Amino acid sequence: MSFAQNRKRFIIFIILFTPAIIFGQERAIPINISLFNESTAIPYTRFFTTPIHPGIQIGTEFNYKTKENTRLFQSANICYFYHNYLAQGFGLNTEIGYEYRLKHGLAFSGIFGIGYIHTFATTEEYYFSNGQYEKKVDRGNARFYPSLSVDIGYYLRKTEKNSHKIFIRYQSWVEYPYSPNFIPLMTHINLHVGIKFFINIKKND
Repeated sequence: MSFAQNRKRFIIFIILFTPAIIFGQERAIPINISLFNESTAIPYTRFFTTPIHPGIQIGTEFNYKTKENTRLFQSANICYFYHNYLAQGFGLNTEIGYEYRLKHGLAFSGIFGIGYIHTFATTEEYYFSNGQYEKKVDRGNARFYPSLSVDIGYYLRKTEKNSHKIFIRYQSWVEYPYSPNFIPLMTHINLHVGIKFFINIKKND
């Protein structure tokens, strides 16, 4: 199966799966919004990088299994980043996460994700043809990106199940295939600062 076919199937999966997450909630839909700093760096060697390359991610999630202090959950997200010296990208992803929540409000999570990203160059590109340079039409590049994240959060209302949460997330991810026969993959780091809140909905009987 070709990469283009896999890409289309993944996008269709995300589009079809997201409504199931949203409307599967009984009373409240969790919304996660984060701003992040993206960088091309080797994961776990750096925490905060400069210059800042801004990004934003918006998503939702649902729980598979919850206990008093733990939960297993899945998310669906859309994101955008702008790297001034490299590219800008639009992405879709889904993640599986495990969270441990302490009684005083702190929570720790480990999250694994798989996504699709489409990137466009942030500078003009040219190619040489018939003795002259011509401007290249940028249709972008389609790539998969697996990710691994660690998350530290704080629930503002410690005793409430649907409490708002603020969080910091360190996300490492790999862009593949990046440049076949040259650089097969590119490693990235995203440092997120975000909030989770809930939108109440009425469930139809």
